[in-house]
Amino acid sequence: MMLAWKIGPALATGCSVIVKPAEQTSMTALRVAELAFEAGLPRGVLQVLPGDGPSVGEPLGRHNDIDLVTFTGSTDTGRRFLHYAADSNLKQVVLECGGKNPAVVFADAENLDHVAENVVNGAFWNAGQNCSAASRLIVHADVKDALMERIAARMRDWKTGDPLDPMNHIGSLIDAEHCKKVRSYLDTAGEGPFVEPSIFHVDKDDPKARDEIFGPVLCVITVASADEAIAVANDTAYGLTASVFSASNRTALRAAREIKAGTVTVNCYGEGDITTPFGGYKQSGFGGRDNGLHAHDQYTELKTIWIDLNDPRDGDNIG
Repeated sequence: MMLAWKIGPALATGCSVIVKPAEQTSMTALRVAELAFEAGLPRGVLQVLPGDGPSVGEPLGRHNDIDLVTFTGSTDTGRRFLHYAADSNLKQVVLECGGKNPAVVFADAENLDHVAENVVNGAFWNAGQNCSAASRLIVHADVKDALMERIAARMRDWKTGDPLDPMNHIGSLIDAEHCKKVRSYLDTAGEGPFVEPSIFHVDKDDPKARDEIFGPVLCVITVASADEAIAVANDTAYGLTASVFSASNRTALRAAREIKAGTVTVNCYGEGDITTPFGGYKQSGFGGRDNGLHAHDQYTELKTIWIDLNDPRDGDNIG
């Protein structure tokens, strides 16, 4: 999906594209390139170079004949591309990096069953391996207990196991190394490629509530006011997405404006759709947006052409 977000507007604006997919997901990128060639895209306009970061990603970032890199991935790797650009040709760098996205539930939130459904889906969809995962639940004390009861009921349907079994909602994590990283935040070691969904009640400074775990882990933070909820939502290095739940349009829109995130959904969880710009604030990235008409901007350059319309032969203006 994110591959399509990138190559669609890049090709439409006339660029030739080299794709370096994550080494864990190379097969889909190669298949897309194959289909593009079958559809008539000229040879060489879209190339896929599988490999790891040091042998493929870094050389691309340092290459003097590459004019722009647009990167989706971790914030730490995004930082490296800024260094690569500085050390080479000052190529443009567009970053869409990590997130620690809040789902904020105010005291007047209605239909808590609907809220619980969205919170569980936002936190655990794709086993939490999603940069816009709603990994922080910031909930007012007045509705916390009632909401947590409904979340617990929803969790019974989110079984973990073979992803080819339709009874399971959560499959394996992407690889053993990532499993080890996610389990380092949990109380149990576990074995194999599966990590059960977990919920922790924490304070806002707990590492679980601050680090992007990128797994099926939801941190619950209790607040006593709308002001505190917004402050906690913004107390993060990231700013990719957020969700707010309130029966008051005034409260919801105030929160949507004041939370520093590139996409804020009201009374639902989501990322918008292909027509709406997607990207983050702060350490979630900068330099451009995916999706929507704005996605084309990152693959183009502005130019000014100034023409003197005076005829140099007689000085008469011919414009």
